[in-house]
Amino acid sequence: MESCIFCRIAAGGTATPLLYEDEEAVAFRDIQPQAPVHLLVVPRRHVASLNEAADERFLGKLLAAARKAAANAGLEQYRVVVNTGAEAGQSVFHLHLHVLGGRVMAWPPG
Repeated sequence: MESCIFCRIAAGGTATPLLYEDEEAVAFRDIQPQAPVHLLVVPRRHVASLNEAADERFLGKLLAAARKAAANAGLEQYRVVVNTGAEAGQSVFHLHLHVLGGRVMAWPPG
């Protein structure tokens, strides 16, 4: 999808440095970090949100990519967040996982 920034990043069409990549996903630093370490894990294929992601194996691979990206960033403790829909805070409508770490996380989160 040409107009999707995450599709362009995942396809290598930007100068965004990647912290992790495999056949299913890429990971990079968020440009508006909400924690000292804030990564985004983005699938290479365009899926608008978690509601459209029916393939459970694919979802498992995204979680594994989040774990590997966190390790590459030096995180042993972190939070993984998926915002689904505008009212939940999703601003880019391409499924992505936020990996947040580097500080103590509060609960409840929002």
